[in-house]
Amino acid sequence: MTSTPIPPLPSDHDALAALFRPLFAKTAEGALTRELERQLPFEEIRELNAAGFGTLLVPAEHGGPGADIETVTRLLIELAEADSNIAHQYRSHLGFVEALRFQPARIQEVWYPRVLAGATVGNASTEKGGNALGRLNTVLTRAGDGWVLDGRKFYSTGTIFAEYTRVSASLEGEDGRRFATVATDAPGVRVDDDWDGFGQKLTGTGTTVFDAVPVEDAAVMERVVGTPEAVHEAAFFQHVLLAVLAGIARAARRDAAATIAARARTFNTGSGLPFREDPLIQEATGRIAAKAFSAEAIVLQTARALDAGIAATAAAGADASDCAGAVPEALHWSEIAVEHAQVTVPELALGAAQDLFLTVGASATSAGKGLDRHWRNAQTVATHNPISFRARALGDYWINGTLPEGLNAIGDAVRSTKDGAR
Repeated sequence: MTSTPIPPLPSDHDALAALFRPLFAKTAEGALTRELERQLPFEEIRELNAAGFGTLLVPAEHGGPGADIETVTRLLIELAEADSNIAHQYRSHLGFVEALRFQPARIQEVWYPRVLAGATVGNASTEKGGNALGRLNTVLTRAGDGWVLDGRKFYSTGTIFAEYTRVSASLEGEDGRRFATVATDAPGVRVDDDWDGFGQKLTGTGTTVFDAVPVEDAAVMERVVGTPEAVHEAAFFQHVLLAVLAGIARAARRDAAATIAARARTFNTGSGLPFREDPLIQEATGRIAAKAFSAEAIVLQTARALDAGIAATAAAGADASDCAGAVPEALHWSEIAVEHAQVTVPELALGAAQDLFLTVGASATSAGKGLDRHWRNAQTVATHNPISFRARALGDYWINGTLPEGLNAIGDAVRSTKDGAR
């Protein structure tokens, strides 16, 4: 896939919505067919990229629209209602663009122009197993003026659609991790469409292999746990998933209302009224609508918290790549806000998708209607972050004031013995 230059875009929501809604509508029209026939949405993503969707978060001072996170979130929710797979695969790219605001000028000067030219960036972070918790088997090795990357990633969401992918890797002989952003068509890169989850089937979440891949120096980014960049990006990545869930809830509301409005048959055990006039069916639909409304409202509130965190960080100069000061309180709070939403939004979205089947009957289970995809997609997104872990972290925060803390990478746990030795 080649990138193409895009025209300048506005930053306000109404103008952007007017631009993108026709594309969202077109995306929605083919969503069911793509699901049933497992057609990856290359063309739909290409059209969105050509219209500039991937540039929205590029700051105005770097030549981009400079849209805030709330504006982009509102658009993401609409896109997820049209096709949750497409909204989900943008998570990687938008997270990459957000991370750039914390990078030194030499990196920004390379990557912002590439994004503004239409390039997008996928994600290759998680390994299937065999790596210790907090460490990675994928390795960056210094080679002359650049680097060489070797490894294998199991979850590579968005990479198959993108010009680049950002890879988490260990630095040979050192602790911690770095990010290496490499072209998806570079020598030594192999991208497989082998994701076999029962939901979000079209996100390109497959295996990517890196065999002695050359990496330019400007493509290697530091990652230090606890820095403003690490705190913000961790929260932002999870926030995008919440926007996807809110969009799925809206899709359940849309399909419930449309299915009921068009239905003529009713049950012999019911009131005898058309479904669209039956009070119990109206109530069931109202409950779906309330869950969708609540999920969206919560996600937009977390978006505002993220915007406030970024504003506070910029005001304190904590977004500078060499900043050694404390993380602003508002930035910490934005991560806490997202964790609150991670406990509630999945339940709301799953509830809306499940309640869809209370409004029609057995005919709703027809595979050709694809109504089950909303529940499967919501469940798949929800499993990215076990709710119990998030709820526990929140309890620790409110009881003990403990801030969330993550390790460098998902990996195999260290088994503890009964006496506490490891």
